[in-house]
Amino acid sequence: MDESGGGRRAGTRRRGDELIRAIHEAAIAELLETGLGRLTMEGIARRAGTAKTSLYRRWSAPHELLLDAFQREFPQEVPSPSADDLRGDLIRSLKLMRDWMGSPMARAVAAVVTERERHPELVDAVYRQVFDAKGGRFTRTVLLHYAERGAFDPGLVTPVVADIGEALLFKQGFDSDALPGDDVIAAIVDQAILPALGLGPRAAGGPDPG
Repeated sequence: MDESGGGRRAGTRRRGDELIRAIHEAAIAELLETGLGRLTMEGIARRAGTAKTSLYRRWSAPHELLLDAFQREFPQEVPSPSADDLRGDLIRSLKLMRDWMGSPMARAVAAVVTERERHPELVDAVYRQVFDAKGGRFTRTVLLHYAERGAFDPGLVTPVVADIGEALLFKQGFDSDALPGDDVIAAIVDQAILPALGLGPRAAGGPDPG
């Protein structure tokens, strides 16, 4: 057993990205099990099966480690470079969000965000360094990409329009207590996002609804 008490056998020492990923996964699991108020470097190191010194060489405190994990793992939508499939890109963006919603990382982010009253600086950092750095809202990066290339008036990408896909996907998941299916995602795009832009599915690269 190594000095962390993690019980890893000799000869399985991890380095570089492999070690960082293991520490990130341990931090998320520890947060979900113990809560933000009881999260410690000792607990994370023990769960990761590594020494505390490995953590302190990279991060000064658990909150800094969490932020790094969120930054690395939070998904980033990537629109088609040619901007010729708006509907498809919007659907892929919401599928990316849907898949993320079912992950331990999403539950960890939610656990932190709900602690705004007790940890306002950490929650503000999550919004600035994670959400805003990755586009602010799912579908917003896609919408801006197409607007900048003349697909529609950039003035149509208002905060409300940028929120439509994310808000409806969350609501559908909450109401059904299950991750929304592909048909729900397509309906959100065809019946809410595209109409808000004055477009129909066919004009945005999709099938003719008739």
